[in-house]
Amino acid sequence: MKYIKGMVNALTVATLSSMLLSGLSIDAYSKEIKKLPSAGFDFFMSENSTSIKAIKEEKDSKKNKDVPTIVSNGLPNGATPSASATPTSDPLKSGINEELVIVEPIPESTPEATEGQEDENNEETSVIDNPSQEDEEIEIEETFIPTISKSTKEIEREQLARLEEEGFKNLVIAQVERNSWVNVRKEASEDAEKIGKLYDKSAGEFILEENGWYKIKSGSVTGFVKAEYCVTGEEAVELAKKVGTRIATVDTTTLKVREQPSTEAVTLGLVPMGEVLTVSEELDGWVKVNIEEGDGYVSMDYVKLSTEFVKAESKEEEEARLAKEERERQAAIEAANKAKKKNSNNSSTNSKGKKQVVYATGEGSPLGKELANYALQFVGNPYVYGGTSLTNGADCSGFTLSVYKHYGVSLPHSANAQRNLGRAVENLGTAQPGDLVCYSGHVGIYIGNGQIVHASSRKTGIKISKADYRTILGIRRIF
Repeated sequence: MKYIKGMVNALTVATLSSMLLSGLSIDAYSKEIKKLPSAGFDFFMSENSTSIKAIKEEKDSKKNKDVPTIVSNGLPNGATPSASATPTSDPLKSGINEELVIVEPIPESTPEATEGQEDENNEETSVIDNPSQEDEEIEIEETFIPTISKSTKEIEREQLARLEEEGFKNLVIAQVERNSWVNVRKEASEDAEKIGKLYDKSAGEFILEENGWYKIKSGSVTGFVKAEYCVTGEEAVELAKKVGTRIATVDTTTLKVREQPSTEAVTLGLVPMGEVLTVSEELDGWVKVNIEEGDGYVSMDYVKLSTEFVKAESKEEEEARLAKEERERQAAIEAANKAKKKNSNNSSTNSKGKKQVVYATGEGSPLGKELANYALQFVGNPYVYGGTSLTNGADCSGFTLSVYKHYGVSLPHSANAQRNLGRAVENLGTAQPGDLVCYSGHVGIYIGNGQIVHASSRKTGIKISKADYRTILGIRRIF
């Protein structure tokens, strides 16, 4: 044995000496001798085996969580040396004896591993190396919520809507019979002084509750109302949505009203800065409104949305309102009589030279019926936005302005402003010829029999329509 070991050592020294004298490196020399792969300076190995160093490096790489390195050693693809193979005490013999290295196939990859290998170059995918990391990754994926970019105005609208609805809880809304009211008293007692009226569906701000009474502030009135006739809190939120008037105030120079809720839709009409429109429906980024030309849509980006409620009226305000209405009525009658004398010699033909058609206008004051008949002369004439000519063209408020001007009454050129003139009329059933019938952004003259005459639109001009063809916001009596 000693002789054999000496021969092996001598052979090793001779081999290394020969390699150095020939100028070959370990790698190059290994290729020359039986085309064996190099195992580095440790030892040579046979063609179908691997080295102890390679196995050690593979184990170290696993500990460092690096991708395992498969040594190119002529083994079948997908095979690796068994970790159970152990070298003998003599490294050289281990390299020569092929039986000392046992080759075993790599177990099939799990789905997670396969997925990780396939996605290793995908920036959106991470390879999971241990169960704790895997659980964490899955939790992140499950709680991920995609976000949608919203404009500043959209975010602002949502915030305002939430604040407004929260504010509804603090309302006190009268819930009594139509056209009636709840008395507002100075103290929480039926014997206390009456200081105002909270009309049906009118609202005030809740201050406190005291023995079945709510203390409220509504308009200029601060006092107590009987709780049994009002609602507040969560009940008020739902009622407020029904009885409140949703308003869109134009905050751009001129706003286009579209036939459909789209910027590609045809323009129905134009409304100026500050115009207040009643909203009948709210859509995604659009609101449906009523204008002279009919129902249309405006973008929420160019209006300010709010909800309006009728407020309480103090005793002093009621007295002042009634007195003012009476003075205006008397002044209008006087002006109309003067105008009537001045125009008594005028021809009763219309603008087209045809004989005037007198329509049945129902009951009412003679002056109101006369004004209604005068307005009917101009049916068929054109509608012109901003116009006031009864013959060449007028818009809705320009038409009523010019008709009343003929009778010596001055009206503002604004549908919304005209809605605040004269005396309030309870409903369409009590309207009289000559009354102003007011809508959202529109106004006409009542002629009786449930009809109005008005400058309707560019398409139809001045025409007769049913008074309730759209939602009536108010009826005002000038005479």
